[in-house]
Amino acid sequence: MPIYDYRCNNCDKTFELLVRSTTVLACPHCGSVQLEKLVSMPAPKSKIDVLRKRARSQGVKEGHFSNYKPSEIPH
Repeated sequence: MPIYDYRCNNCDKTFELLVRSTTVLACPHCGSVQLEKLVSMPAPKSKIDVLRKRARSQGVKEGHFSNYKPSEIPH
């Protein structure tokens, strides 16, 4: 599940969004769907583990374990 940066054409706010196939793309500030996908820099090597941990934590909160290898799934 990639995280993308967007800018809202309606309120001019920028934000990150974790995108899945079922994600409805809308601005969390004003609800507009007029969004521009921004080019973002890849995470530096030192940040990858932090990002992975954050994504896994979010996945557990939402009840899925797609970010885990089978050996890493909590029991």
